[in-house]
Amino acid sequence: MGAFAVPYAVVNDFAFLHTQSEEVRLDGLVEAVKVALVKDGSFFNWIEDHLPELVALEKPALEEAVERSAVLHATHIAEGGDPFESGSSRPLDFGHWAAHKLEQISDFQLSHARAVSIGLALDCLYSVKKQLLSPEDGERILQTLERMGLPVWSDFFDARQADGRREVFAGLEEFREHLGGQLTILLLRQPGEGIEVHEMDEGVLEDCIAELRERACALV
Repeated sequence: MGAFAVPYAVVNDFAFLHTQSEEVRLDGLVEAVKVALVKDGSFFNWIEDHLPELVALEKPALEEAVERSAVLHATHIAEGGDPFESGSSRPLDFGHWAAHKLEQISDFQLSHARAVSIGLALDCLYSVKKQLLSPEDGERILQTLERMGLPVWSDFFDARQADGRREVFAGLEEFREHLGGQLTILLLRQPGEGIEVHEMDEGVLEDCIAELRERACALV
């Protein structure tokens, strides 16, 4: 049992941030990419334009990315009309249905940040294949993740249940149970604009996973 309340404040201590390893700081940028994709297309454009500075972990760019990301997250929680997430719509969980399951499959060898990057890649590519998101925007997003050194593929995708079904697909039902009620997944129309769907085609997801595997192999 427990109780949750919206915090009075959240402190982002840049002095502490800059003591972290390069890997931790780069991995953290995936949350900025995620919130930009679902909430602010202009912020995603800014991330693209400042990729060299962000990848180099230059302090001004990194701090601006963290601040803008935090403001977007906080604004959604404060003004989104559902601060305790009692409904079935959770746009800040974009890419997370697969991410959470991949973490479990890996026995948490796969970090949350890297699992989210893979989940974002999967749902963006799925959005393209369902003709919601343009191929050009899909490619922009995948390249942004790759240029940040974030993964779009994991061998844990290949884990199978006894019936041969990919284990990651069980994450859809677990996500529905976590939300309660109807399955609701956020996909993309364009950076900054999402669309909710209530079912996912596993055949199309298979195609996406195969394409992400090929993409990852081409980068090696």
